[in-house]
This record gives sequence, C-alpha cells and structure tokens, in this order.
Amino acid sequence: MSRAAAHPARAAGFALGALALFLAALVVGAAVGETRIPFATVAATIADRLWGGGHTLDPIDAGIVWNYRLSRAVVAAACGAALAVSGAVLQSLLRNPLADPYLLGISAGASSGAVAVAILGLGGGLLSLPLGALGGALLAFGVVSGLALLAGRGAAAIILAGIAGSQLFNALTSLIITKSATADQARGILFWLLGNLSGVRWPDAGLAVPVAVAGLAVCLLHARSLDAFAFGTASAAALGIPVRRVRAVLIGATALMTAVMVSIAGSIGFVGLVIPHAARLVVGVRHGALLPASALIGALFMIAADVLSRTVIPGQVLPIGVMTALVGAPAFALILIHRPVASTAR
Repeated sequence: MSRAAAHPARAAGFALGALALFLAALVVGAAVGETRIPFATVAATIADRLWGGGHTLDPIDAGIVWNYRLSRAVVAAACGAALAVSGAVLQSLLRNPLADPYLLGISAGASSGAVAVAILGLGGGLLSLPLGALGGALLAFGVVSGLALLAGRGAAAIILAGIAGSQLFNALTSLIITKSATADQARGILFWLLGNLSGVRWPDAGLAVPVAVAGLAVCLLHARSLDAFAFGTASAAALGIPVRRVRAVLIGATALMTAVMVSIAGSIGFVGLVIPHAARLVVGVRHGALLPASALIGALFMIAADVLSRTVIPGQVLPIGVMTALVGAPAFALILIHRPVASTAR
C-alpha cells in the first residue's frame, strides 16, 4: 500500500478509535454513580430509547440512565470539547500558552451576563440566559482587548488585561448577587458559578451539542490559518490570510462556545488551559489534528470529572468546577515538570 493510501486509512482508524473511546466514556458516565447500574442495563436502555429494542428493564434504572446520567454525560462532553477547543484557538491567536477563556475574562463576562439576566431581569424577558452570557462574554473580551491595546502590544499585556478583566466581571457578578438576589437565589447562583451539571437535561444537550459541533467545525475550517498565526500576524498576512476577518470569526466562535457552556454549566476553569497542552503532547501543534484531539480529550476529561464529582464523597455531589481544578492543577504541574509549556509555534 502506498503512503498516500496509508495516510487516509490511518486517519480513519484513529477516527474510529476516538469514536469508540468517546462512546465508551458516555456509557461509563451513565453507569457509574452513587448507585451503580450494570453496563448491560445502560446499553439496553439506550437501545430501547433510540431504536425501540423492547428490553424488559427496571423503570427506575432506565429513568436514571436516560433522564439523568446520560444527558448529563452528553452535556459534560460538549462543555469539555468546546472549552478545550476555545483554549487551543486562543493560545494560537494570541501566541500565548497561558491564554484560555477563563484567564482572558470571557468566562467571567459570560457569568456576569447570565447572572444579570437571571437576577436583574436584563432585557425585560426578551433575553435568554445563553444570549445574556454571550453578550457578557463579548463585552468582557472587548474590555480586555481595549485595555491590552492601551497598555501596549504583547502577550504580557493581554494576560495582565485578562486578569484585570476577570477580576472586574467577577466583582460585578458578586455585586449583583449581593444587592439583588434573595437568599435562595444567591445559594443557587453561587453553586452554579462553581460549575454545576446537576440540573441539566436533554434540552440542555440539544443546545450544547450543536454549539460545540458547529464551533469545532468553524475552527477546523480555519486550521491552516491558525497554523499561520503561530508565526505571528505579519507572517499570516504575508501568506494571504485575511487576519482581521479570521481573528474576528474565531474569537466570535470561542466567545459563543464559552458563553453557551457557561450559561448551562457555570464557570469551569482549567479545561481550556490544560487540555490543549495535553493534546499537543499527543498529536503535535498542527491544528488539523490538534483541534479534534483537544475536543476529544476535553470531552473525556469532563465526563471523568463529572463521575468523580458524583462519587468522591458518598451522598454528596461536588461542583464540577471544583473537580476540574483539583484534577487539572496537578495535571498541569506534571506537564510543566516533564516538559515546558508547549509553544504554539511550530
């Protein structure tokens, strides 16, 4: 077999293996919890719901699998994939290995927008939570970008501006909660801000999955442009890349993905920072492979974090943002120890 023929065959093999691994993770996410459900029951429940398999199942087990755990695992996977892809794109666009939606203020702005809609009624009922989160995310990135331009060009200015923007919008969120929320609202919002998948159901998956898939598709269409950005905007422009248009499209895609995921699951840190570096260690820095790998690893990471959040303390569900930080921080430290933070340049 020629090398040209072997390459598509190898790519197809990797794709099938990734799909099998992803489906296995979804089954594990649906089976493992405080009450363990056999894998066979999970498979039979899915077969019944999707294809009318006609299996005789305990209705309680079937309800737990389909209505609670599987929908939660699907949303977790979509959130992990979207945040990881957003981190990989921002790290390339900004040529900074520390860039991610959380550090650049996008996540904090999305939280502020969502809280303003939920508690203050911003928009008079015309704005939904995802739209409020998207507006907050775009506003936050605009503030961070403007501050970085005023402070001076360079990665350090962008990171420092992102830290300042994150603190500003986190403070606005706290101010809204303190002044306007009832005690019950405050408890619910604060738990949600730590990252919470307890209330997600299939309608949430119907929003999260299309946004994650569309965002990944848009970013993949610009994979070669992202490779060019690794050499700087001047080099990208010299190669014929419409820098401003591509940058606007990609930033818009990452802001949309982040905003929707924050509106569903709250503010979840470390995924957009750690996962792209882990993916680079596996597949390298070319974005044609890096973006799908980041999406897959991010999805698996979030499913695993969700399972741990439900099982690490018997009888209690931890916020998933706590688990991503507890797992992500040591993982990032290991990456730093064994290999310096991977450069976004080739």
